[in-house]
Amino acid sequence: MDKREFLKTSGAFAATALLPGFSAAEQKNMTHRTNWSGNLTYHTDNLFEPSSVAELQQVVKDNASIRPLGTRHSFNGLADSTHAQVSLSKFKDISIDEKAKTVTVGAGVRYGDVAPVIDAKGFALHNLASLPHISVPGAIATGTHGSGIHNKNLSSSVAAIEFVDAKGDLHTLSRADGDKFNGAVVNLGLLGVMTRVTLDVEPTFQIAQTVYTDLPFAELEHHFDDIFGAGYSVSLFTDWQQGRGTELWLKRKVTADQKLDTPEMFYNGKLATKNLHPIPALDAVNCTPQMGVPGPWYERLPHFRMNFTPSSGEELQTEYFVPRSHAYEAIRAVETLKDHITPHLLTTELRTIAADDLWLSMAYQQDSLAIHFTWKRQWPEVQKILPLIQQKLAPFNPRPHWAKLTTYDGAHFRQVYPKLADFKSLAQQYDPNGKFRNQLVTAELYT
Repeated sequence: MDKREFLKTSGAFAATALLPGFSAAEQKNMTHRTNWSGNLTYHTDNLFEPSSVAELQQVVKDNASIRPLGTRHSFNGLADSTHAQVSLSKFKDISIDEKAKTVTVGAGVRYGDVAPVIDAKGFALHNLASLPHISVPGAIATGTHGSGIHNKNLSSSVAAIEFVDAKGDLHTLSRADGDKFNGAVVNLGLLGVMTRVTLDVEPTFQIAQTVYTDLPFAELEHHFDDIFGAGYSVSLFTDWQQGRGTELWLKRKVTADQKLDTPEMFYNGKLATKNLHPIPALDAVNCTPQMGVPGPWYERLPHFRMNFTPSSGEELQTEYFVPRSHAYEAIRAVETLKDHITPHLLTTELRTIAADDLWLSMAYQQDSLAIHFTWKRQWPEVQKILPLIQQKLAPFNPRPHWAKLTTYDGAHFRQVYPKLADFKSLAQQYDPNGKFRNQLVTAELYT
C-alpha cells in the first residue's frame, strides 16, 4: 500500500486481522480508539500503558512492532500501528534543577501541566505552541512550534532525552553528544520510546495579547519582518479572501510598570474591540485573554486555554514551511487558489520560526514561514486541494509538518531534508529491524 492509499484508509479499522494478545471475541467488544480530532481510527486496539521504565522495557521487548502514542494530536498515521501502541500517560514526574536552569519531565506531561509548576518557581519556557494540551515528547518528536522571528521551535529547548530502544535498553543523549543529539531530538518515535525530556528554562515573563483585524496582504510586501517582528510571538490568520489577514494576534512581552502602546491602526489593520477566536464563527470563550491585558507567559503564548476544547475539535490540519526570505511570494502563490481553498477551510495561520540545527526540524538551518491550514473535516475534498497547494509552493521547497496531512511521497522528503540519510543511519543504531516503523514513516522516509 502506498502512502496516498494509506491516508485514504487511515480512518478505517483493519478488521481483518486479529490483534496480538486478544481473542476474536474480545476484539469485537473493544471500542476503537481515534486521534484527537476523530479523523483517524487507529488500526490496533492493543494499547499498553506501563507505569515504570522497567515495565516499558518489557513491553518493547515483547512486541515485534510498536509505536509510541502521545496526546493523539497527529492528524495523519504517524502514531498509528497495526500491531501495538504504547502510551506513557502515567509518567507524570516533574523535576526542576534551579542551578542548571532546566526542568525534567516524564513522557506523560503536557505543556499545560509543566508551565504553572515552573512559573511558580520563577521560570518559563522560551515558547509554547497554540495548544497547551499536547505532550512534551510528542511535540518535540515532531518539531512542533510556536511563533516569533527570533524564536526557534519547541524542540530547540531540549537539553537531554531519555528513551528505550528496540532491544529494551535505556539511553540518554544530551547536547554533550554533539551532532548526534541534533539528529535524535526530532525523531518521529523512530529511535525508541522517550521516557523523559530535559528542557531549558529562563526567568518568567508576562505577555499582553492584542488583536487587529483586516490587515491587507499588500502591507506584507515591504513590511513583512516589521509586522512579524512587532511582538514576541505573532500570528496572522486569513480565509484567503479579499487580499487580507482576517486577524493579527500580536503577543508582546511586558513588565509590570510598562504602558503598552496600542494604536488604533497597525499597518492598516484595525484594533479589535472584543476578544476573538481564530475561526471567526466560534466563540472566543476558549481562547486566551486578549485586549492587551498582561498575564503569565503560559496563559498568553498559546491561543487556547488549557481547560477548554481547543480550536474547533472536528477538523483536519496541514502545514508547510517555506523560507522566510520568500514568505510574501509564497503567500501570494497560495492566494491564487483561494476559491478552491475557502469552501473547505476553517482558517489559515501564518507564523515565523527561527532556524535551528535539528536534522528533521522543519526549520532546519532555515528561517521559516509556516503556512498552516485548519480544514473542515472533509478529507475527500481536502485531499484534492493539497496537491494544488503543493504545486504552488514547489518553487520554495516546502517542508510539511510531520504530524499533519500531506500527499507528498518519499522523494519529496529526501529533497527537502538534507540530513535524512544521516537520520536513518542513526535510527538504525537503535532500531536495526524497524520495530518502531509503520506504514506512514516507511512511505515518507524509506521509499
